[in-house]
Amino acid sequence: MTTHTKPTEPEVRLDFPVKGMHCAACVGKVERELLGVPGVKTAAVNLATERATVRLGAGGPSLEVLRRAVAAAGYAVPVDIAATPEAADREQAERARENRRLRLKFVAGAALSLPVLLGSMHEVFPWAPHWLRNPFLLWALTTPVQFWVGWQFHAGFLTELRHRSASMNTLVSVGTNAAYFFSVAVTLWPGVFSATGAMPYYEASALLMTFLVLGRMLEARARGGTSEAIRRLIALTPKTACVVRVGKEEDVPIGLVLVGDLLRVRPGERVAVDGQVVEGASTVDESMLTGESLPVEKRPGTTVVGGSVNRTGGFTFRATRVGSETVLAQIIRLVEEAQGSKAPIQRMADRVASVFVPVVLAIAALTFGVWWAWGPEPSFFYALANAVGVLVIACPCAMGLATPTAIMVGTGKGAELGVLVKSAGALELLHRVGIVVFDKTGTLTVGKPVVTDVVPAPGFEADGLLALAAAAEQGSEHPLGEAIVTLAKARGLALPPVSEFQAVPGQGVDALAPDGRILLGNARMMQARGLDVAGLDPRARRLAAEGKSVVYVAFAGEAHGLVAVADVLKPEAPAAVAALKALGIEVAMLTGDTGLTGEAIARQAGIDRVLAEVLPEQKAAEIKRLQEEGRLVAMVGDGINDAPALAQADVGIAMGSGTDVAIEAADVTLMRGNLHGVVTAVELSRRTIRIIKENLGWAFGYNIVLVPVAAGALYPLWGVLLSPILAGLAMALSSVSVVANSLRLKRFHTTQREEGEPAMAKDPVCSMDVDPKKAAAQSNYKGHMIYFCAVGCKQKFDADPEKYLSK
Repeated sequence: MTTHTKPTEPEVRLDFPVKGMHCAACVGKVERELLGVPGVKTAAVNLATERATVRLGAGGPSLEVLRRAVAAAGYAVPVDIAATPEAADREQAERARENRRLRLKFVAGAALSLPVLLGSMHEVFPWAPHWLRNPFLLWALTTPVQFWVGWQFHAGFLTELRHRSASMNTLVSVGTNAAYFFSVAVTLWPGVFSATGAMPYYEASALLMTFLVLGRMLEARARGGTSEAIRRLIALTPKTACVVRVGKEEDVPIGLVLVGDLLRVRPGERVAVDGQVVEGASTVDESMLTGESLPVEKRPGTTVVGGSVNRTGGFTFRATRVGSETVLAQIIRLVEEAQGSKAPIQRMADRVASVFVPVVLAIAALTFGVWWAWGPEPSFFYALANAVGVLVIACPCAMGLATPTAIMVGTGKGAELGVLVKSAGALELLHRVGIVVFDKTGTLTVGKPVVTDVVPAPGFEADGLLALAAAAEQGSEHPLGEAIVTLAKARGLALPPVSEFQAVPGQGVDALAPDGRILLGNARMMQARGLDVAGLDPRARRLAAEGKSVVYVAFAGEAHGLVAVADVLKPEAPAAVAALKALGIEVAMLTGDTGLTGEAIARQAGIDRVLAEVLPEQKAAEIKRLQEEGRLVAMVGDGINDAPALAQADVGIAMGSGTDVAIEAADVTLMRGNLHGVVTAVELSRRTIRIIKENLGWAFGYNIVLVPVAAGALYPLWGVLLSPILAGLAMALSSVSVVANSLRLKRFHTTQREEGEPAMAKDPVCSMDVDPKKAAAQSNYKGHMIYFCAVGCKQKFDADPEKYLSK
């Protein structure tokens, strides 16, 4: 019986930019239109990168068909979709122009809205000039804010109207236009509207429009740097390569290098493509790709990776992978795919907008019709006033400010604490993270090898052993040698002069001192020279089990001892790991080291889960595997090789001391390079999301309660009507409430303290935590210093100290 296996249907992946998106609702509309095209298997739209990724079956639709589908949703696909450096430069220039335009609009809106606010609310600002109350002046000041500063919202609403959809643009445009045009009507015909108590409230449309433009400006800035990660990765690829053909060396463009070509790499040059060494020996710095701080020795038969830097000697290698097949190209592709596959975070306001707006419009229309048909005279103006009241009270002031104000305060507080959050989405996701994965080298560890142990053999002294090792390594550029020489100099040791320095590939170094030959290397080198190091082997194995690199030191034909070098754990790592565990978060470590070395470092940090022997290009796959377990994953890294994993993770966190590419690819950057920042970021996210939920609960709650009141639901029972003035006041109070609630985030402080940082004090009157350095007042009571958040608390305490200390 013959079994026929159905061949796998080939797929085509197409990635292209989409212009004009501003919210999660936009993402959903584009995805729905793309998925409706025959032949499209999957469609993922990324708001941060403004790109769509679709997978097509065999004979799938052309780009032009996809472009028409995107246009049907109200957005656009540019003519040039190639992700080339030139296209990236054009995109960066477009973003810069957009940022300048939004900044100009915000400044103009703020300058025009301030006098409108003073003139409209003269009861609150009685000192404002009387001429500012002139409604025609307020009309003139508000008009450019409404139609120039906020034009993008009106244009978006018109587009959505054509496509029969709704988003925040609909709410903003309908609400502000209702307030604006009603105010214009009251300004032109004040006597007609006086019976309903109507007054112009231009400040509603002007201030709301200004604040929303500010939010869009901040959003545009946050999304502006996403393409930089790809550009920096591309910059690692050399423009030319030295190819050996017919016995001659020739520099050729990198695109002309073929598999099988022989390439020559001189000291200090970047390796052009992936390959295998055929002649020569050297050490190669692969830290920009692997994140590992120690250069790797290369000799015939070993592999080299394109983008790495040759440190010392020259060598020749044969190209095995070129173009899009190199490790560097794969890393670039992984970053692009990970960024494009991220599910957009649906903001609550956008999720309900498609239902909320039609319902509010229907209620307003129904209100108008009922009052016009059955209301008291003048029924038309009662109908208009109540309908406008419904629209104004349902205006998305609080709903539009609930999230951005908390995000603004939260991210500002984060910056104060050294935690830079690039997007609201990252801050929103962090509070649900179930596992934090740390890269080892440069993240959990210092990233620079240091001497940890100097173990002399019986009959020898530690300083003498260290001096011999440093003498042999004086001319070495190897990080192990640099660590040994640094310690010897720090101790002020006199180093014997050496000559005939020779690096032995794969073994160590050999140098001649006046009284004998110094050997510094591994056990294989000692055995090759006939030296007995059996007495040192047990200690060497113990040091290796602790994750340390061990070198033997011999002089004049006799073993003198061991020197151990390691990339040591950062001092704050155990405390940071313990704090994350206390928050209910699992902690794991990702490393390319062997399981033995990785577990040794993990034990010191208090980490139970180790993902060891993971190659650079496999890191993103490991993160994806954790996500497939149903976990929300945060990745903490610092190297270029971490960039795909940072992008793949639900939240990428980069150390500020790391590479630019890692920082650009991450969602959060820890500017101080301190691991306590990870704990701070999680705690800040949890506090911010709690504030946002409270804001949204209030924003929607007041709409649910007051929209029926504005429609006149209480009139038949008690003759109560909510005038447009009170509707505007309710809207303003709602906005003030969410802003005030968001400002509570300014009092946030982390539970983590860096070494030397004073503990927080507690105000005994109000029980608020107070930073002693920033306390508003203090009192010395019975030899104890008491700190207060405000002078009023100090005064209450001083009047009756025992009352508060006994609480």
